Amino acid sequence: MSVLDNLKFDADGYLEDPKAWNKEVAEAIAKREGVTLTERSWVVINYARKEYETKGEAPTLRAITKNTDVDTKELYSLFPGGPGKLAAKVSGLHKPTGCI
Repeated sequence: MSVLDNLKFDADGYLEDPKAWNKEVAEAIAKREGVTLTERSWVVINYARKEYETKGEAPTLRAITKNTDVDTKELYSLFPGGPGKLAAKVSGLHKPTGCI
């Protein structure tokens, strides 16, 4: 049984209740999405969680690269495909608005 089995996700795979998130959930979502989390991934995840707590939504790519030491190229390597969306998903947040 997976830690994800008792959690609710929307049609796109985003956690419905961000308060249900923890590090174990992040690891399980990352595994489901084919992503390996590193110390650098956690810089992004922790920033995204903090932004959510402050502003009520997932940060944009620009906010992540502007407010952390993770640049755009590294962000794409940590969260391939759509780094804003994937980082939000692993961080247990809702789908970011205005994010490619």
